[in-house]
Amino acid sequence: MLFLGIDPGSRKAGFGLIEQKGRTFKYIDSGSLAYDKVPNFMDRLGLIYDSCDALIKKYDPDEIAIESLIYVKSIPSLAKLAQARGAMIAAFMRTHQEKVFEYSPNLVKSTVSGHGHATKESLEKGLKLILGVGLEFKSHDESDAVAIALCHGLMRNVPMGKKGHAKTLKGGSSLKQAFRHLENS
Repeated sequence: MLFLGIDPGSRKAGFGLIEQKGRTFKYIDSGSLAYDKVPNFMDRLGLIYDSCDALIKKYDPDEIAIESLIYVKSIPSLAKLAQARGAMIAAFMRTHQEKVFEYSPNLVKSTVSGHGHATKESLEKGLKLILGVGLEFKSHDESDAVAIALCHGLMRNVPMGKKGHAKTLKGGSSLKQAFRHLENS
């Protein structure tokens, strides 16, 4: 299966593509999408939608994972991020209804690195351990998106909590539980 991970943003976003065959994961591609060349935010929303539609056409993923909203101190920034995510999700839902999933930043970090408050460097180290030592990323947006795709691949069969999100486990054991579910499926 091919999983597309998205690290959303209103000025730039990351995307990452991984493939799962059995219990193994393979890095396919990743990159950044820049939107900040369009100064007017409202005009950017169409560009965001179109870029996500182009990703779907180019890679034809089986499932898509996007990071859920994070807490930010600035309400206007949160509103813009929410609108950008909305444009992305709208593009994805045209062709992938019931195949778009969201994961919290802490669950992504916990699943990939073993710690829900891991640094960007720790997250990249976890990705290299799982996907390949020689893996290099040009930006944190890119590595975050690959981590989101990998989190989805590992957590997609894990039972969901009451709110429809994969459960975050105590002690950073999400990675262990995810691999246990892979072995049993």
